[in-house]
Amino acid sequence: MDVIPVIDVARGQVVRAVKGVRSAYQPIETPLAPSSEPADVARGLARLFPFRKLYLADLDGIEGRGRNTHIVPVLSQALPHAEIWIDAGTGSRSAARTVLAAPVATLVVGTESIETVHGWEDIVAEAPLRTVLSLDFRNGEFMGPDAMLNDASLWPSRVIAMTLDRVGANEGPDLNRLHNIVTRAKGRRVYAAGGIRDRGDLDEIRKIGVSGALIASALHSGKISADDLKEIAGR
Repeated sequence: MDVIPVIDVARGQVVRAVKGVRSAYQPIETPLAPSSEPADVARGLARLFPFRKLYLADLDGIEGRGRNTHIVPVLSQALPHAEIWIDAGTGSRSAARTVLAAPVATLVVGTESIETVHGWEDIVAEAPLRTVLSLDFRNGEFMGPDAMLNDASLWPSRVIAMTLDRVGANEGPDLNRLHNIVTRAKGRRVYAAGGIRDRGDLDEIRKIGVSGALIASALHSGKISADDLKEIAGR
């Protein structure tokens, strides 16, 4: 199982996500780093474990304030062997091309940023093997064109089930939704995002076929430890 640490960046600082309410996010305070600077947080994560993937949620890009492209080299330097998954609110093929210009980058496209199925097909055509689809949910509602959820043939080989209102909420993952998506994914790798509290939650989602999880709070709180990460990686 892949454990993928998440760094949420807003106005140049790493912030702590709370239930997907982005206006309430504040600069992170964590025992892993001396500040909320992306470089400090990334180095702290690298000391915890040699992660092979890192997820960057560029909230400035998602909310239309301009993308933090300068952060990618900083993160890559801290975790030199990591594939960096980047969600920057990409809604066009030209924007996708900009993200993918970094050799370490994997493009994450959230359905909340997709207006039409045709738009998605145009984006994913740029680099299908370097594109991950995030199926975004908030308060039980799917965010994006209904066909993106209902027609699994549109999904690439890697799919995130993103439950935004459970991010940082300490409520646990939505197991029913994850099971439904895994069942329909038919061999695609499914990643859980939102609600992972501890090692027990990771064990539960692994049992239903989830391939990995995006995690932030549980790493910073120590509820998922370096020993946990080593054991999970060895499976």
